[in-house]
Amino acid sequence: MKPVNNHGIKRIIRATGFSIQGLMSAWKNEAAFRQELILVVILLPVALFANVSLVESILMIMTLFIVLITELLNSAIEAVVDRISDEIHPLSGQAKDVASAAVFLSLALCSITWCAILVNAYIL
Repeated sequence: MKPVNNHGIKRIIRATGFSIQGLMSAWKNEAAFRQELILVVILLPVALFANVSLVESILMIMTLFIVLITELLNSAIEAVVDRISDEIHPLSGQAKDVASAAVFLSLALCSITWCAILVNAYIL
């Protein structure tokens, strides 16, 4: 069997394909990812058209992407834990709980950032 050429532009194209497959899998199999992506689609125009500075808009958008990134990592951890064993184990639960806590913190960061920027722009 001929080895796959993983150099240069071919590697980038293959990696992009794998990334798209991962996004499609998350959309298909992860309700939380779907909900958060829909939220991003709704809030992205708000961040772009709000009467805030460019840096504030970028911060708002960055926190939205942090939520998606964290949710993808959480889903990956859950898939690996579930793949390893169906057996209930304290470390499996700990891994899933810690990954879930990371998603929670990313949502908190997003909420705090958005509230601080919008309150400052429209109320203060």
